[in-house]
Amino acid sequence: MSQRYWEDVKDGETLPGFALELTMTRMVQQVPGTQDFYPVHHDRDFACSGGHPDIFVNTAFTRAALCRLLTDWAGPAGFVKRLGFQMRRYHLLGDTMLVQGKVVKKYRQDGAGAVDLEIWAENAREGIATPGTATVHLPFRPA
Repeated sequence: MSQRYWEDVKDGETLPGFALELTMTRMVQQVPGTQDFYPVHHDRDFACSGGHPDIFVNTAFTRAALCRLLTDWAGPAGFVKRLGFQMRRYHLLGDTMLVQGKVVKKYRQDGAGAVDLEIWAENAREGIATPGTATVHLPFRPA
């Protein structure tokens, strides 16, 4: 993973996103990995009996995917200062979750190189299901 420097960031720049296939294996693995054992995330009958269309990813899985987008882009010396998102629609078993983002603005904040970003997770069924925003601090390029 290469380091991104604040000076190299441009407003409007898109982040290299990634896709996650929400297979049954991945859906079941998210449960112990996030310590969210509520059955709507791994038991199809339970989820459907509660009015959900199928099992769906949980909050911690979604947060981790958005954080991965940011840290992969920022590099090892980058720091996620702020992260906020809304889970408006489902990411269900069988969906492909596309995680993407773009730079909104860059500025200096308390001696740090700050970057505000718009981030989101989408799928073909729902479009943008999880919109969010983040601020990442990046190092300055060495002199």
